[in-house]
Parts: sequence; structure tokens; C-alpha cells
Amino acid sequence: MGTNGSTMLEPLRQGLPPVDPTAVSGSASCALPARFDAVRGARTFTRSTLSQWGLDDRFDDVALVVSELVTNALRHALPEESRGPAAEPEPPVRLHLMRWSTRLVCAVRDPSEDRPGGAFSPERTEENFDLESGRGLFLVDSYSDSWGWHPLAGRLTGKVVWALFLLHD
Repeated sequence: MGTNGSTMLEPLRQGLPPVDPTAVSGSASCALPARFDAVRGARTFTRSTLSQWGLDDRFDDVALVVSELVTNALRHALPEESRGPAAEPEPPVRLHLMRWSTRLVCAVRDPSEDRPGGAFSPERTEENFDLESGRGLFLVDSYSDSWGWHPLAGRLTGKVVWALFLLHD
């Protein structure tokens, strides 16, 4: 493996349902600037990647989830001063798409160590569904087969929020 991306995704893989990392049939990632127009770039990246993988039919659901995860990362995970054109050179938010034969994962890394969605978390309760802050993650929960998050380990600070889609032949 040896690539920087695979090392960074180790905590992500540990939190996913059991999969053989060597069976990944495709993976792609892109850095996103700390600006809200990054959501459009994330959707474009997702469309071209899914098209290369022959998964155009999944674009609508996956793009909706990617949009919500990226928006959440930009809205909640970045300090105010890092938004905009004068942001630091290394974009703090990164989108990863990984494909196995029967599943697709989209994951967004951000520098915040706060749990995503505040009251709306994977350990959800019915009353959380009505909270404004949880609406985006409610969509993620509705359109993906499962989702979760993990703090990053080692020299990387922040977290990865991921959503899994089962692929049917």
C-alpha cells in the first residue's frame, strides 16, 4: 500500500463493516478548499469518479450524501478565520471515495475533533430527527445504508465521517 492516503484511512477502515482492504477495486480522493463552493467541486468529483466506476445510477443518492458531509465539514469543522480565499495552503477538508465489489464508501475528513451533528449521531433517537442541526445527517442516514465517524489517529488531527452504500449487481 504505502501511499499516504491508505495510512490516513486506517482508522476509517477499522470502523467500517469488515472488508478486505486489498479487495478495494477503486479509490479516489480530492482536497476541498475551505469555501462553500467546494460542495459543487465535490459533486463534480463524485460524478466523474462514479462514472469511471460504472456507477452512474448511484450518483443522485451518493451526491446528496457527499454534499451533506462536505457542507457539515465546512460549516461545523472549520474555524471562521480559515474560510475564504486567505485560507491555509493545505485544504483542511478531504473527500475520499472507495469502492469494493459490493459496497461504496464516501468519507470526508475534517480538522474538527467534535462529534458530527451534535445531537444527531449514529446512536440516534427519534427526538433528534427534528433538530435543525441534525437535518443534514438525517438525509445521510436516510440515503446511505450506514454511516459513522472516527477520530483520526497519529499525527493527523480531526475526524473522518463516512457513509456506506451497498452495491447490487
